[in-house]
This record gives sequence, structure tokens and C-alpha cells, in this order.
Amino acid sequence: MRKYEDTYQHKGLRKKLVDLLREKGITDERVLDAINAIPRHYFLDSAFDKIAYEDRAFQIAAGQTISQPYTVAYQTQLLQIKKGDKVLEIGTGSVYQATILAEMGARVYTIERQKKLYDLQKGYYFRSKYPNIKFFFGDGFEGLPTYAPFDKVIITAAAPFIPPKLVEQLKPGGLMVIPLDEGGSQRML
Repeated sequence: MRKYEDTYQHKGLRKKLVDLLREKGITDERVLDAINAIPRHYFLDSAFDKIAYEDRAFQIAAGQTISQPYTVAYQTQLLQIKKGDKVLEIGTGSVYQATILAEMGARVYTIERQKKLYDLQKGYYFRSKYPNIKFFFGDGFEGLPTYAPFDKVIITAAAPFIPPKLVEQLKPGGLMVIPLDEGGSQRML
């Protein structure tokens, strides 16, 4: 069983990460505050404790990764989160991105298609702190029509196309952030 501890060293490493993200162009202070508030090392195996705040992705279960902090910050900044926004997240992964959104006051509906990752989310450390995160297992490109419409949609991994069903589930004037795979390169839309 993992022991969760957020030491002064972890907090110092988080502050350095926030300073780096600011240098890289993240200007939304609410995004930076959320990243500073969330212990990223809780979302990784304890072997990564000392390097969890490096600005890079790390392997997690089911051959997936926890996104690079800059990517999390950049996508979150693009979403322009407002308190109470209803956000559909495609690709729960480690739950780190969803937690950042929830920390900012969003109501997050997150879908994971990897059964192993979905099962691991049952042990999510912050479940009681963020009841505004709802977990679902399934094909993210189908979305959650029962819960639509959404103010915002975020797709956390490169997609080969913009899923039409997700566009349909977006409120008029809503916002979607998606890394589009363009054959060898990705473009954030």
C-alpha cells in the first residue's frame, strides 16, 4: 500500500515546476495555482517521487502515460475553465488532468477505455476531496450523450480525427481542446 506524503521537498519541486511552466508561457494563474496545489507524485508509482515534478510524461499502467505537466497546463489554459463548467474528459489515465480541472471548480465527467486503468481509479486518493469528478468506462469517442451537453471537452491523447459525437455533445459556443494527429506530427486544436 502506497504511503501518501506531501513533504516540503515535494512542495518546493512543485513551485519550481510552476515557475518553469510560467517561463514556458503559461499565463493563467488559476491553472498554475491548481498545478501547485496537486501533488503530482500521488499519481505515479512511489519510485518516481523524486522526479515526479520534471516536465515530462511518465509511464503508467496499461502502456499509457501521465501527460507532461506543460501539456496539462497548456490544454487547461486553452479550455478557459470557469467555476461550475461541465467538462467531458476523454482519457482519464492517471486522473491527474481531471484533478487539475476539478481543483479549478469544474464538474468533470471522465471516460477511460483501458479497463486496467479504469479499475485502478477505484483507489483514487482524492475521491472524497473531488466528488465533482465522475468516472466512466467506455469508448471516449462516443462521449456521454446522457450527460450532454458539455461546456468544454478535452481529449488528452492524440486523435486521428475530431470525433463528431463529441462535437454534437458540446453546448453551442462550447470549447473543445484536442491534439490532432496529422501523420507524424500533432497539432493542438
